[in-house]
Amino acid sequence: MMKRSGKFVRKLRPVPTNCPFCAAKTNPDYKDVAGLDKYVTERGKLQGRARTGVCAKHQRRVEQAIKRARLVALLPFVVRA
Repeated sequence: MMKRSGKFVRKLRPVPTNCPFCAAKTNPDYKDVAGLDKYVTERGKLQGRARTGVCAKHQRRVEQAIKRARLVALLPFVVRA
């Protein structure tokens, strides 16, 4: 932890980039809602590459698949508590 202006800032540990899509030689699909849930937070935000461990190419495709799934109402835009 680092001290910055009187507050402690917690550094997040990066996840190793072992892309599951490269390993399985597949691409993310908007119809696979259970698979896309791993890349969305509980509040409905997209997670970045540092948190998921997906390569840059598949991260772009994951984002596009999540946006398509939201448009066809397979995933919610906002999760209400």
